[in-house]
Amino acid sequence: MAAARTAVIALTALAPVSWGSTYAVTTEFLPPDRPLFTGLMRALPAGLLLLALARVLPRGAWWGKAAVLGALNIGAFFPLLFLAAYRMPGGMAAVVGSVGPLLVVGLSALLLGQRPTTRSVLTGVVAAFGVSLVVLEAAGGLDTLGVLAAVASTAAMSTGTVLAGRWGRPDGVGPLALTGWQLTAGGLLIAPLALLVEGAPPALDGPAIGGYLYLALANTALAYWLWFRGIGRLSATQVTFLGPLSPLTAAVIGWAALGEALGPVQLAGMALAFGATLVGQWAPRARVAAVSAPPFGSASQNGRKDSMDLTGPALRR
Repeated sequence: MAAARTAVIALTALAPVSWGSTYAVTTEFLPPDRPLFTGLMRALPAGLLLLALARVLPRGAWWGKAAVLGALNIGAFFPLLFLAAYRMPGGMAAVVGSVGPLLVVGLSALLLGQRPTTRSVLTGVVAAFGVSLVVLEAAGGLDTLGVLAAVASTAAMSTGTVLAGRWGRPDGVGPLALTGWQLTAGGLLIAPLALLVEGAPPALDGPAIGGYLYLALANTALAYWLWFRGIGRLSATQVTFLGPLSPLTAAVIGWAALGEALGPVQLAGMALAFGATLVGQWAPRARVAAVSAPPFGSASQNGRKDSMDLTGPALRR
């Protein structure tokens, strides 16, 4: 039993680890200044692919529930996350997103009737503090609109994942179909907005096409399936505290592949955040929702190669 749970945790952890790669992919391979188009390319192709594989459509009340979950987890989260990345350094957005576990603890108490424990709150604070040590050294000044967008994106994703835990899945419907419903609904929500705000799609070269294929297939279709699968099998606390793996992965990739520096303070922050992630896995088991990390799944879309522009989920998720 313990081995099976460990395997589920390890597979679920691959989602935020994948999201941590989005920053490097976006800044190195994708056209700059197209956050909505990038969000659309990540969500809609992945959603349609999963729908084709699952061959199951919502029924009855689940048309509305799938639309709500898709709007929160994808349609609102992606654009808001990218807006935060453009308006302020990604490191600041990552710090805001790192409070996602605390939001999930509060929302779980409100919507699921689960009383927060002292350990879950303290672990959430330590995780957020550790992430802040990793990213704040490269962060600049605050931007009011950027901060509001980052907070809203984290709140949207946290609410969506808690609702996903509360509603569960319809009988006979697996996580593959549920993930496809949400990605498709979110992509359809972003599509008209992208066309209205950004106009026609940009010209794409080989690296950009490869980058979008990676984001749609591995970074979104597979990663989101693993994430929502974990939500259905692990406790809210366990899944929530996997979120900091995203900015930590982004920091490691920046150091290993992009030549970015990691000083002693940042290494200490990584140790704290990773330790909080491990402690979070010791929580009592319960079938509830978890947070996405938020915003840590995606990469910054602003084309900058700042050391710690780690906004990602999400949007970059």
